[in-house]
Amino acid sequence: MKIYPTQNIRNVVLLGSPKSGKTTLVETMLYEGKVIDRRGSVEAKTTVSDNTEIEQIYQRSIYPTLLYTEFMDNKLNIIDTPGSDDFVGGVISAFKVADSGILVVNAQQGVEVGTEIFARYADKHKKPLVIGVNQLDHEKANWDSTIESLKQAFGNKVVLIQYPIETGPGFNAFIDVSKMKMYRFKDDNGTREELDIPADQRATAEELHAKLAEMAAENDESLMEIFFEKGELSDEEIRKGLRLGLAKTDIMPVFCLSAKKDIGVKRIMEFLINVCPTPDMSKHLLKDGTEIACDSNGPLSIFIYKTALEQHLGEVSYFRVMSGKLKEGDDITNPETGTKERVSIIYAVAGKKKEKLTEIVAGDIGCTVKLKSVKTNQTLNGGNKEWVFQPIQFPPSKFRTAIKAKVEKDEEKLGEILNKANAEDPTIVIEYSKELKQTILSGQGEHHINILKWHLTNTHKIEIDLFPPKIPYRETITKVAVADYRHKKQSGGAGQFGEVHLLIEPVVEGVPANNKFKVDGKEVVLNVKGKEEYPLDWGGKLEYYNCIVGGAIDARFMPAILKGVMEKMEEGPLTGSYARDIRVFVYDGKMHPVDSNEISFKLAGRNAFKEAFKKAGPKIMEPIYNVEVMVPSDCMGDVMSDLQNRRAMIEGMSSEKGFEVLKARVPLAELHKYSTTLSSLTSGRATFTMKYAEYQQVPAEVQDKLLKDYEASEKEE
Repeated sequence: MKIYPTQNIRNVVLLGSPKSGKTTLVETMLYEGKVIDRRGSVEAKTTVSDNTEIEQIYQRSIYPTLLYTEFMDNKLNIIDTPGSDDFVGGVISAFKVADSGILVVNAQQGVEVGTEIFARYADKHKKPLVIGVNQLDHEKANWDSTIESLKQAFGNKVVLIQYPIETGPGFNAFIDVSKMKMYRFKDDNGTREELDIPADQRATAEELHAKLAEMAAENDESLMEIFFEKGELSDEEIRKGLRLGLAKTDIMPVFCLSAKKDIGVKRIMEFLINVCPTPDMSKHLLKDGTEIACDSNGPLSIFIYKTALEQHLGEVSYFRVMSGKLKEGDDITNPETGTKERVSIIYAVAGKKKEKLTEIVAGDIGCTVKLKSVKTNQTLNGGNKEWVFQPIQFPPSKFRTAIKAKVEKDEEKLGEILNKANAEDPTIVIEYSKELKQTILSGQGEHHINILKWHLTNTHKIEIDLFPPKIPYRETITKVAVADYRHKKQSGGAGQFGEVHLLIEPVVEGVPANNKFKVDGKEVVLNVKGKEEYPLDWGGKLEYYNCIVGGAIDARFMPAILKGVMEKMEEGPLTGSYARDIRVFVYDGKMHPVDSNEISFKLAGRNAFKEAFKKAGPKIMEPIYNVEVMVPSDCMGDVMSDLQNRRAMIEGMSSEKGFEVLKARVPLAELHKYSTTLSSLTSGRATFTMKYAEYQQVPAEVQDKLLKDYEASEKEE
């Protein structure tokens, strides 16, 4: 395969809802570029993309697939992405290395959930989009309603490049208002003839051509002057205006397609090459904010946007050359780890098909194998460069579940596989919670997790259980309380003796500690001799005060008392959850000249703290999350009602690009499987984000239930 210079490369991400026909489109693009000599089909499970067993079972894309095709002496790198928001990680990583996108719209459905969601992601990443209205040959295809839905969703950005003569099984021709020609197709292999526009279509075509020219002119002052002077623009001038408008993401050109019959595919490929941005038009930011130009004569630097384990190859690292040229045998360094890597082989990628290259230049995308210690989101440089490109920002998790191997001996193997799954897909997050004593698996949705479960069961032969994760509650107190405890043990020889008197009160932010208290109607004044403050790993803090007078407890036993208190903070008296935000004043006690030791005072401190805690108006606190839901207005009532049933506090509403944005604070305990419920309520049209906010006290009825549940579990144990 030839080496393409930067200006002859286009990097395109394919976006669209499930069943919009992305995989069929890319198959036809590969066929047109003669990378394959026969087109496969999704139904026959023979496509170059969607080549894994699970994708063939579901007949839809689950993983992003890199492919290339060669056309008009250019190389098109195409990333076919999943249509479900559950697998959005593949879309986000593709945006990092693509310069533009094709948004594939099903002519039977018009704008769907995925259409809107992926267009929002593209907008956020400032990637221009070309719209391909696909499946115009389907008997239920409706061009007019599809265009209307596009205009409702994207407003004045939508501009028609083409329109069909007819839709349905008879679809075989369209008018191209940019070239002012009609294209008619003779067969299902893309054989086309270029004809003059029929007389009955002339007026419509001229009207749309004028709109196209005006929209192109709006992107450049010199073009606007020509347009006002002549009333029209040349082909090249229109192309220039569209190129500028696309680069600013101000326009979304619309094309006619039947990917299955190879109608319109060549024309959209021509547009990608003639009008869409080249890699050298983009600049990429380093972590320190420095802009780096995509220059094949610059220093060598590549960015790893994806890693995958592939049969016969092992770990495969997919990358974009950000600057310079990468050659076979080059040594490159990871600036984050200092590790040197040698690139033994370079491939151009068309799904499973990989074409060996001797070198690859800035702006191109490829893969290599056998790198020793490279992960997704890392930069590798030649020479002495210390460049680190800004990492891909993956969305936070929306679905949490606890996971456990059914057979205990599989636990270690399960952990290894989950870590590898995270390396391949960073939106799969695994953490072992020491507090909850559970492995928590997080992802983008229930379907996302179920695909991983399928692999664990079928590929790795590990049976697992998924169940609701425990909630990391916190315990604290609301008032002052005192308690004392004597630990005494005699069993021949040296005994154990320690007695501790302590007072506790809640730590309230902004309220300083006092030494005067009212306990059971009596004034208590303490003589503070020393203070220690400990920020807690789980949030909040512990303040520990030494108020011992007259040597009642020797100073050497104070750390042991603290250790006992801390042990009980780690396993709160109410539900075994972490305790937080408490001041402890140790003010009295007793020692024995022979039997007192550290263990005695640790146990006395622990039990005195436990007794005081129960008398100090103890409260359970729960994690509260800020939840932001983007929902179509016709579903707003159902979504709000469901949130209120989840003890949500609605904080505000606003509108954004045709959607309502609902902001609420919701207890984590009420968010289990929320992504599934939201999808069901809105037919998948809503999305949401959730982010930890703070801990708040649970309502009394919830606390009563938690206490009863904990008591029952203790009895079972």
